[in-house]
Amino acid sequence: MNINEGFSEGRSIIHRLDPRVRILSAFAFSLVVSVSSRPLPVLLGLITALIITALARLQVKKFLTRILYANIFILFLWLFLPFTIKGEVLIHIGPLDISLEGLIYCLRLTIKSNAIITVLIALTATMPVFTMGRAMGALGLPSKIVNLFIFSYRYIHTILNEYRKLKEAMEIRGFRPGTNLHTYRSYAYLAGMLIVKSHDRAERVHSAMLCRGFQGRFYDLTGFDITGEDFIFIIIFLFTLTAIIFAR
Repeated sequence: MNINEGFSEGRSIIHRLDPRVRILSAFAFSLVVSVSSRPLPVLLGLITALIITALARLQVKKFLTRILYANIFILFLWLFLPFTIKGEVLIHIGPLDISLEGLIYCLRLTIKSNAIITVLIALTATMPVFTMGRAMGALGLPSKIVNLFIFSYRYIHTILNEYRKLKEAMEIRGFRPGTNLHTYRSYAYLAGMLIVKSHDRAERVHSAMLCRGFQGRFYDLTGFDITGEDFIFIIIFLFTLTAIIFAR
């Protein structure tokens, strides 16, 4: 079982950009948009995100699916914030009041969140995870963080397979989940065994790497090169961020 990296396959302008440029651009955009509070900068951020996504030429169905999953969590904000932020009351629902300020606040958070998620998908999901790890190391991030990121990706599906094997073994032995103490205890045992198996796998992998001379970092024989397209993208992107910062 492999993790799907469908967005990393492409020949768009975004795919051709240096991975370091994409990571820094995504970070800068997320920072600028997240601290913006006025309506115009937030809308400019969303428009910029959509333009970058169009340049990446992503598969629309897959892109919308990921956006939909993210907005499921944002939906919970709409269930609580309009009732908790004081302001001009628009709707009375029993003892609860929905304020105009609460709705505006939720709308602003929704637009900002979708803009940031969209840019992250367009700029970072369009590169293989191992390339992203290499780029993180090239940007000077600590090797421990880079290694943790790479190994988490490499073995997360292995842990999932172990979980499925354990769950199938429980079902073969007649386990049927329910709302009782036996079910809760069984799932606790399942989680414990999964942790033990993960630890054993980690020990074996670490020993195998040490036998092969691993000293805490991966050596890469290929490098990254900044091209003319990267410089043009950087200039336009910085101009856009400046416009978002100073927009009123």
